Amino acid sequence: MKKALLQFCWDHVEVRSKRLKLSLEGLQESLDSETKSTAGDKHETGRAMVQLEQEKLAQQVQELEQTRNILKKIDIERKSNSIGLGSLVKTSLADYFIAISAGTFKHESGMVYCISAKAPIAQLLIGKSMGDNFMFNGKTNAILSFE
Repeated sequence: MKKALLQFCWDHVEVRSKRLKLSLEGLQESLDSETKSTAGDKHETGRAMVQLEQEKLAQQVQELEQTRNILKKIDIERKSNSIGLGSLVKTSLADYFIAISAGTFKHESGMVYCISAKAPIAQLLIGKSMGDNFMFNGKTNAILSFE
């Protein structure tokens, strides 16, 4: 199960990477194809807007690289006495895979939420072990198992 969850996270990153690459290419094309018009200021404003969008996308690419580095650190074979990065945690609230924020993984026996180690729920779970309780949204929940 953890292998499938990790692959799901990698797939999420690759889809996002392709989308960002296409967006960057599209912006570059619009910059390259724009010719100096008689509108002058309008032309410069258009170029500036495209360059701002390129900067935003470049930052997203950098964040995506950080996400890849997090995934590279995950060892799904590692055994641990407490919850950490790469743990699949079953709680009385829901099931979580602590890796990156990648959405919901659906499988035959239910759903697993792929969450970042920085997510509030993950912060409550990290370092705990089976049988421990945690408070979330004012309710006490139990850690049923983890691997």
